[in-house]
Amino acid sequence: MKYDEFAFFNQQLAAMLREGVPLEGALRQLSANMRNGELRAKLELLEADLKNGTPLKNALAARKLPEFYTRMVEVGVASNDLPGVLLMLADYYRRVDSTWTRLKGLLVYPLIVLVAAFGLSCFLTVASTQIFTSLFQETMGVILPPALLVNLWAPPIVIGTLLALALLVAFVPALQRSLRWRVPAFKEARLAQVASAMGIMLKGGGNLGDALRLVEKMEQGTVASKELAEWHGRLMHGHGQFSEMAGPGRAFPPLFLWLVTNAGEDLAGGFRRAGEVYNERANYRIEMFLYAALPFSILALGVMIVFQVFPLLRSFVLILNGVGS
Repeated sequence: MKYDEFAFFNQQLAAMLREGVPLEGALRQLSANMRNGELRAKLELLEADLKNGTPLKNALAARKLPEFYTRMVEVGVASNDLPGVLLMLADYYRRVDSTWTRLKGLLVYPLIVLVAAFGLSCFLTVASTQIFTSLFQETMGVILPPALLVNLWAPPIVIGTLLALALLVAFVPALQRSLRWRVPAFKEARLAQVASAMGIMLKGGGNLGDALRLVEKMEQGTVASKELAEWHGRLMHGHGQFSEMAGPGRAFPPLFLWLVTNAGEDLAGGFRRAGEVYNERANYRIEMFLYAALPFSILALGVMIVFQVFPLLRSFVLILNGVGS
């Protein structure tokens, strides 16, 4: 699902509901004006379910929309302020799309460098292998020594391994979830999203226990999920104050907890403030990395070329000297 399109849809839906358009009619009109895709198909099926009398909760569950979104829509309906909740969701998904689009752009330069280095390394290795093979056969009448062949193919194997690891990270969701809480810019972006989600749920009328349980499920399989589960366990044992319930760990640093605790009883405001702070920190790190990525990538590519070409030239010179002797 494209989050920018989803954010725009929620913004338009909130405006139509405030103008008095029924939910079914608003869904039908918005989906008709959308381009063909997964989101449009889900909305059309959702509108059909509502038209057939299916309860909203069941209709949303059948469409397999994000659980956070489904829960917040239910909260909006229960509080009789669905347009307000939809606007908060639109803002949330817009910021998520902006942050992750920039983070994905940050990965472009390293991938380009690895692809270029791998292609150049393979070309140099194939060319040098042919040259050395001909040289050994024509001057010495022997085949190319296996040790020299291994040395020739070592650089592309190493670079290819790095490229394969980078592609695994780029396309395997489980690895992405794991690294999101370890790489600085990604971790701060994730902290901003968790804080924003908590703030939206609490502001929409949800309770802290349900909010913790939902965010824990959203972060399932990460270090944050374990810490959120510990928070929820302390809350269930009577530690109602956030300062007693939450503690710093690998996922949530002291600054995050201080920002929320400093808000006192207004936990929704505290989480919102934490989301804003960490969103700014993530954007700053992304900008810093983007400015440094291009020159660093060019330097890394040059170093890779030097480290492969120099040993080849040295080996070639030594062989020629040996033949001349």
